[in-house]
Amino acid sequence: MSERPDISTPEHIRQLVDAFYGKVRVDPMLGGIFNGVIQDRWPEHLAKMYTFWGTVLIGEQSYQGAPFRPHKDLPVQQEHFDRWLVLFRSTVGGSFQGPVAELALTNAERMAAMFMERIGFYRDHPERFIQ
Repeated sequence: MSERPDISTPEHIRQLVDAFYGKVRVDPMLGGIFNGVIQDRWPEHLAKMYTFWGTVLIGEQSYQGAPFRPHKDLPVQQEHFDRWLVLFRSTVGGSFQGPVAELALTNAERMAAMFMERIGFYRDHPERFIQ
């Protein structure tokens, strides 16, 4: 059995993002939401995710954007974030191991919690967000 590498290169980031979103796109709970919003813009979305995770995990400093804004109006609840995390954990754990892989899991858990909290706040106080 070969050891799984840690996440350390742009190719690892692409592998992670492609495998994860490949699962998301066909997932019974998440696929309809993501495909409905992204539609035919998957190449652009994946490119943005490469830069996001490359910046967060391997210091590429290539991501520019506000990650929450595109998510604030999604029709999601806690169970959607829970499912997102299940898919993310299985993707990371299936291909990678090491400190950066652990960092990916920690960041995903923090991001899911923060997004759900902010989505709830936005739903309760939409006037506080600039469109």
